[in-house]
Amino acid sequence: MKARVKWLDNMSFVGESGSGHSVVMDGPPELGGRNLGVRPMEMLLLGLGGCSAFDVVLILQKSKQQVVDCEVQIEAERAEKEPKVFTRIHLHFIVTGRSLAEDKVERAIKLSAEKYCSASIMLAKTAEVTHDFEMREAA
Repeated sequence: MKARVKWLDNMSFVGESGSGHSVVMDGPPELGGRNLGVRPMEMLLLGLGGCSAFDVVLILQKSKQQVVDCEVQIEAERAEKEPKVFTRIHLHFIVTGRSLAEDKVERAIKLSAEKYCSASIMLAKTAEVTHDFEMREAA
């Protein structure tokens, strides 16, 4: 896997993935940024959420669950001193579907966290990573 980050100007950078996609990252105005994009540490949380949600949806589909939506709300705390690593991360999954089995949703989240989501497993080396979920019936 390869990626590239190129400085644009001020504190703006563009990240280019090996699969050909781009994203703008920028800093806050107090650090010379113009607030044009997400912060790099926010990107880590977005990657964690995407990795986890991808796993959960895939596992539920393979379990023959009729999942129609999956949202992950993430809250994180960072250390006060440098390096300001994440110390706590909580993922709240909102899984919507038709007649979802609670045990299968719980299992999918657990498998993602403990076996499949590389981002979650990696971030758990410095942070306490917790999960919970709610299920919603699709209309």
